[in-house]
Amino acid sequence: MRPADSEEQAVAVFAALTDPTRRALLEELARAGPATVTELARRLPVSRQAVAKHLGRLVEAGLISSGEPSGRRHPYRLEPAPIRAAQVWLATLAHRWDDRLTALEHALGAALDDTREHPQDITDTKESHHHE
Repeated sequence: MRPADSEEQAVAVFAALTDPTRRALLEELARAGPATVTELARRLPVSRQAVAKHLGRLVEAGLISSGEPSGRRHPYRLEPAPIRAAQVWLATLAHRWDDRLTALEHALGAALDDTREHPQDITDTKESHHHE
């Protein structure tokens, strides 16, 4: 299995987080620490089978892992790396968006400065359109 790049990892995280039950499972693991399928099913209004299915999706996304079994217990725990990968991807996207907004702000500022320096040009343009 090849390691996922940050965008692929972010997509997997976002896809896994679309389901409210999976989000509730993650919140429960974050709140109370590692837990088994049975323990999670007792804490949430979801069947054991549904919990197992959702945990499988969370494992696929890398958001959780199955800890070392202790007898018949197989506790699941959170894995922070995929969340960090999603955060990096979002931060990169936000930075690009901020750069575009800054460029737009500068362009609008330059246009506004230009109209302040040459107000007659705007009046002439308005009058020429008005007489057409």
